[in-house]
Amino acid sequence: MNTLIFISCICFLFIIGRIFIVPLKWILKLIFNSILGGILIYIINVIGANWGFHIGLNFFTSILIRNFRCARECAINSYKITYNIILLFLGKI
Repeated sequence: MNTLIFISCICFLFIIGRIFIVPLKWILKLIFNSILGGILIYIINVIGANWGFHIGLNFFTSILIRNFRCARECAINSYKITYNIILLFLGKI
């Protein structure tokens, strides 16, 4: 009877682990991106101190800085795709 309980507990832990792995990945990615955003804001503040430029360093601004990076990459990629399509229609590729 103890072996059956032990095996069922292990199976239960695997099932719970599979359910919570995706939100855990999202949370870890959010933490990692906010740390990188904080480092970027700190670098901007050190460089911008010469000209009186300052960005407040908190959790929300660090997430915002990292999300702007993602939006910028999407915009650049869509620009490249559009540019290549135009060149294709003009016969320059």
